[in-house]
Amino acid sequence: PPQPPPLTAAGFDYLNLANNHTNDFGAFGLQRTRQILEEQGIAYTGLPDCETAVVERGGVRYGICSFGHNSYTLKHTDTASVTRIVTGLRPQCDILVVSFHGGAEGSKQSHLPDGTETYLGENRGNLRAFAHRCVDLGADIVFGHGPHVTRAVELYKDRIIAYSLGNFCTTFGVNLAGVNGYAPVLVVRIDREGRFVDGRIHSFIQTQGTGPKIDASDKVAQHMRSLSLTDFRGHCGLDISDNGTLTRKTR
Repeated sequence: PPQPPPLTAAGFDYLNLANNHTNDFGAFGLQRTRQILEEQGIAYTGLPDCETAVVERGGVRYGICSFGHNSYTLKHTDTASVTRIVTGLRPQCDILVVSFHGGAEGSKQSHLPDGTETYLGENRGNLRAFAHRCVDLGADIVFGHGPHVTRAVELYKDRIIAYSLGNFCTTFGVNLAGVNGYAPVLVVRIDREGRFVDGRIHSFIQTQGTGPKIDASDKVAQHMRSLSLTDFRGHCGLDISDNGTLTRKTR
């Protein structure tokens, strides 16, 4: 029998186009990307003409929107647009997920600043303020990426925020040494109201040319635990076990 296309076979329901490589191949490349996603039934958002998407799975409507820092994306620094998009999406879905591409880049950017980040002359956002604002407006999950390294996770108002999940499957030409090669997969369980129940950081490590491989030592999860404890001064709202299991902090 015919095999499903690779992205569909891998289980992708949605992709975020709000990132600084979306326009690498110009208008034609972007048009072709969107065409392929549509042919495979994969939703996408992040540009001015595709602000939101609703994906239904198992009778649950997941509303998704995404933001970046480039001029051609929906910008997370545009507070008015963020407010309009998130509040407009909230009534259309059961669970609201926000994805963002932000923050300075590189192995020295693992820690989450408490304030605005600047990189290559660009405003890369005050990501704590942005993520909290999204939850305040109705988001149930906030997933971040952009620095090319992992960052802290936080439970805020019973909603999970991952400030950067780093890279997962990187092509040649990108440094994968040390923390640059950390490639976590975050699985989160929430209730029907969007409140955090539990989760797990599954640890993978990338090596050049081979893709991500399971990290049996779970050092990626332990690294993210250390960042979460340090950057939130012990108040990230989560307990993270040695194997990456996430539970609500009870003390």
